Amino acid sequence: MNESAAHEKSFAFSIRIVSLCRHLRKQRCEQALIQQILRSGTSIGANLAEASYAVSKKDFFSKVHISLKECSETWYWLRLLHATSCLTDQQFESLKQDCLELMRLLTATTKTLAGQNL
Repeated sequence: MNESAAHEKSFAFSIRIVSLCRHLRKQRCEQALIQQILRSGTSIGANLAEASYAVSKKDFFSKVHISLKECSETWYWLRLLHATSCLTDQQFESLKQDCLELMRLLTATTKTLAGQNL
């Protein structure tokens, strides 16, 4: 994994999620959904930041894997927000592209790491 690219993409995605949540609050979307996507969407980058200071390869793998799980959860919340008309098609498609790109990157990274004898 190009750590710098993953960090930059996840940080930019976190910024988009924070902006989205501000917008959703103004739209009076369900607060519980806003909190869920805010937590999972920003956790992706936070766990990658932690991975940078992992104390072992297993710790590094664990943090990257948690990032992948948070990305998967964020994808779920995006689909739910779209299905309940909290997100427009345009908002959804843009966020979908970024989320799935991160998911592909993190999936490839975890597969590579899993192939190494940690």
